[in-house]
Amino acid sequence: MRPERLNSLFAETASLKGVGPQLAKPLEKLGLTRVKDLAYHLPDRFVERRAVTDLDEASVGENIVVALTVREHRASSGRGPYRILAEDAVGNVCTLTYFGRASYTARKQLPTGEKRWVAGRLDQFGQMLQIVHPDHVAEDSASLGGRLCEPVYALSEGLTQGRVASLVAQALDLLPDLPEWTEPGLLERMGWPGWATALRSAHKGRDAAARDRLAYDELFANALALMLVRDANRTRRGTPLAGDGALRAKLDLPFALTGAQQRSIREIEGDLAQESPMLRLLQGDVGSGKTVVALSAMLVAVEAGKQAALLAPTEILARQHHETLMRMARGTGVEIALLTGRDKGRPRESILMGLLDGSIDIVVGTHAIFQDSVAYRDLALVVIDEQHRFGVGQRLMLAQKGRRTPHCLAMTATPIPRTLTLAQYGEMDVSRLDELPPGRQAIDTRVVAAERIEDVVGGLARHIDGGGQAYWVCPMVRESEGEDIAAAEARYAQLAERFGHDDVVLVHGQLKPDLKDTAMERFASGAARLLVATTVIEVGVDVPNATLMVIEQAERFGLAQLHQLRGRVGRGAARSVCLLLRGEALSEVSRERLALMRETQDGFRLAEEDLRLRGGGELLGTRQSGDTPFRIASLEQIEKLLPIAHDDARLLMERDGGLTGERGEAARLLLYLFERDYGVQLLRGG
Repeated sequence: MRPERLNSLFAETASLKGVGPQLAKPLEKLGLTRVKDLAYHLPDRFVERRAVTDLDEASVGENIVVALTVREHRASSGRGPYRILAEDAVGNVCTLTYFGRASYTARKQLPTGEKRWVAGRLDQFGQMLQIVHPDHVAEDSASLGGRLCEPVYALSEGLTQGRVASLVAQALDLLPDLPEWTEPGLLERMGWPGWATALRSAHKGRDAAARDRLAYDELFANALALMLVRDANRTRRGTPLAGDGALRAKLDLPFALTGAQQRSIREIEGDLAQESPMLRLLQGDVGSGKTVVALSAMLVAVEAGKQAALLAPTEILARQHHETLMRMARGTGVEIALLTGRDKGRPRESILMGLLDGSIDIVVGTHAIFQDSVAYRDLALVVIDEQHRFGVGQRLMLAQKGRRTPHCLAMTATPIPRTLTLAQYGEMDVSRLDELPPGRQAIDTRVVAAERIEDVVGGLARHIDGGGQAYWVCPMVRESEGEDIAAAEARYAQLAERFGHDDVVLVHGQLKPDLKDTAMERFASGAARLLVATTVIEVGVDVPNATLMVIEQAERFGLAQLHQLRGRVGRGAARSVCLLLRGEALSEVSRERLALMRETQDGFRLAEEDLRLRGGGELLGTRQSGDTPFRIASLEQIEKLLPIAHDDARLLMERDGGLTGERGEAARLLLYLFERDYGVQLLRGG
């Protein structure tokens, strides 16, 4: 149970002054449903203003605070701007310009002949200095004293900067007095403030020490929780699995295993032979052969007289895995079943009975395979595909389905930098498939200017006429007002008109699951020739006949994401092409990113380069694609602080008595604060 001293932080935002049903909705869109969410809603940036005595001291384009005396109001006819002429202390004239309804407020705030302190950006219109829509107008300088450095928060429709700042201030007033969980020597060495001081400072201005302290707290909580999970797993009793190799000898594979596959299989077999349940992550680039490694592990379980299960994030991916395993295991006599949420009636009952009486050796499916109604005779191994879609909590629920805690093999086709692997999977051992099977063709990757889009569509037409299939990926579902970003819905409408609605399907994350599945199935079966989509297709779609990938505005994606998208093609024997459509204005980072895509197809190298190129700034394709589990810590901070946090967590567990004692009790509070309290629950469960 959460400690009472944290209750003020977990109170709903509706408990704050001024928050009613109307304001609660935009707050919820930003994930700001509790007081602590507001406290940790750190500013994206700060507007820094310089106080000047006269306009001669300021530069055009600079944010300033200056005292001005109002001389004249000038209203325009029609929809023209409302202008107010004002003078500084030495007679320089500046126009304060307002549009629309803002002019009504300006008339009251800026009476003729009165002096006002004005904050805003100094611009020039013709020969005249002007400030358009001043940020603040005050009657005395003291009122603007706190406006010289002002936070700028992420907003959603219905929120203003002022309203969010007011709510954040209320949240900060409710911060409880918490004991220090950071090791004292580290705190002194880094020059970090205390927790509450750091939170308040991070909202006031550019305070690197405060930001690092808060990021460290998040990383330390995560490292400590994963360590508790790992240690708890070691104390549990699993079932040692040592097969006799009879089933694996019957596998008739049309290819030789790579050295990386053989090494990973040996590592997994070593884990399975132990009484402590295996917790291992299998990282393999697209096409590296993870499935045959997983099958080998599952056959060890079956040879030992036990059952295995493979969990996939989507029904389509589950069906693909089932077909692949059936094909590979043909001739072994192993019974492999498919169970999804769509299965009803007698077929479902038959599968449930087979799992219960043990006649089904391996089951493949979605979350349906772990519902309460599903019981196993003796489940000893669980394989989780696309591990980044499932959290630690879901990994822990698997323990309830076996007589003893099942062994767990997690797989991901998303190459993850080593730093982030430690962050997300610190409780797991890691195997890497870092070589591709021989004979796999490289994907011809080209960068094409967006103005040549008609040529690309023409090439697409020839490709489809020749019997091929293709993907067209856009960075958004629909266009945002004022943003020139390719949107999937608009592009789908254009391409469907060109190629016919029967031949083109649309898939994006906002579609209902059944509509998405239907569209994917039409494409996978060949009924549709072109799939227009957002990045929802970056994982799991396997259509060997699809040999052309077009990624629009490719500069907007991270390297790892581009690589995953490119990996949707090149899955058959035919030569595949990936076209990266780029915009006109490219940053140096974007140019380097696209050049790397042409240069290499090594996903692990691209993942490391992606982390280096993005640093703490460009987050498109980072938090959005889910490859970091952190809200506060930036990529730069993860790189810098995670190893320290990991060492400190180990120090706390091994030297400082774990979660007992003064610092341990403080660390418990931290785990609850960052909602990593499953670590505490494990400790209690023993």
